[in-house]
Amino acid sequence: MPLPCDDNLAMFMVRLFRLLARLPLPLMQRMGAALGWLVWLLSGRYRRRLETHAAQAGFTQAQYRPAVAAIGTMVAELPWLWLRPAHQGVLHLVRWDRPELFEQALDAGKGVILALPHIGCWEMIGQSLAERYGPTRGPLVALYRPARKAWLGPLVASSRDRPGLKAVPTSVSGVRNLIRVLRGGGYTAILPDQVPPAGQGVWAPFFGKPAYTMTLLPRLAQQSGAKVLLCWCERLGIGKGYVMHFEPLDTPELHDATATPEAATAAVNAGMERLIRKAPGQYLWSYARYKQPAKDA
Repeated sequence: MPLPCDDNLAMFMVRLFRLLARLPLPLMQRMGAALGWLVWLLSGRYRRRLETHAAQAGFTQAQYRPAVAAIGTMVAELPWLWLRPAHQGVLHLVRWDRPELFEQALDAGKGVILALPHIGCWEMIGQSLAERYGPTRGPLVALYRPARKAWLGPLVASSRDRPGLKAVPTSVSGVRNLIRVLRGGGYTAILPDQVPPAGQGVWAPFFGKPAYTMTLLPRLAQQSGAKVLLCWCERLGIGKGYVMHFEPLDTPELHDATATPEAATAAVNAGMERLIRKAPGQYLWSYARYKQPAKDA
């Protein structure tokens, strides 16, 4: 049971985010970029992790340094994305690159899994898909794990409580529900470069280094027969909008039930690497991608 101070903190953060959500998005982006550089300058541990991960992946400072500002920008966009008034849409901010890949996959009726790394503005993906396709194609159904920080709970919940979005719990019943959705021709989005709890992944290469990688996405594809597409939302610059990109992920391991989890997850990671190489300056290099998995509570 949360302590009263946790409740007070949650109320304060919700009020703060609601206040920030009223500010112009370009202003928040500028503030976020500055915040990103401030954190980078003040936190040696943060700076070392970001630089070590990007350099280990083979990128130069000129290629990855823009990520310092981009990470701060992503954080600053959250109040507007999560708590803006319900009548304010996002489609006027988004351009679309090869949406026919997604639409054709939906038309095939076998379901679609969008695999998206922590690059660009990943929080924009669900909301833009829901707004564009929700009325005619049904909701985007995504697995939802409660936030570890109690004060984040109400904020994350509000971001999922929008038309065209449906969250199901990250549990056995939730996964079964998602498989039924995919078999019925529905669609979902998954961030496969997020370290899962112990027992829910295997070690697979990610930019040449073993990273604990979730087996959920390959299992969903193999059990449902859904088409897997790569997707990412590129941030064009302060106040310049976004581009939603779609690419095929044609790898046999994702639809071969005899493929080992290691082979299937390696194929997914290779797809993630392909996208990240397009814009290393927008990737979340500060994330502890190579950490040991935590035991699920």
